[in-house]
Amino acid sequence: MADARSYPQRPFLAVSAAIMRDGKVLAVRRARQPALNLYTMPGGVVEIGETLTDAVKREVREETALEIEPVALAGHREAILRDREGRVERHFIILCFAARWLSGEPALNEELDDARWLTLAELSGLRTTEGLSEIVASAADLLRVKV
Repeated sequence: MADARSYPQRPFLAVSAAIMRDGKVLAVRRARQPALNLYTMPGGVVEIGETLTDAVKREVREETALEIEPVALAGHREAILRDREGRVERHFIILCFAARWLSGEPALNEELDDARWLTLAELSGLRTTEGLSEIVASAADLLRVKV
């Protein structure tokens, strides 16, 4: 399925949040390609004129209905997907924030089909996007939380 982000002329800047609550992190499962059925952090593309922290708060609110406090960058990931001919089909640079849960309970939009508050050990037993455990561990260190 082609969309405006397929076969881009440049990478897209995106944000995500490792949201900590009571010693656990929120993991969400993607209901669409390209990360279909993988657990990851809520997030999405930064819009024109939007700060990174405003973008991550908006994306988390849109996807999960949660209110968060982004604290610091916990790391980044580069998602480059190629088609069968080797052409770049999708390219995202994702800045991942360590964030504190402020309020709300997960109410998922159509992009997600599951949400779980998990320890790092529980997260390691799931199919996740690449490097997710390292991002969560970094976020936990920044927030001085044991997960």
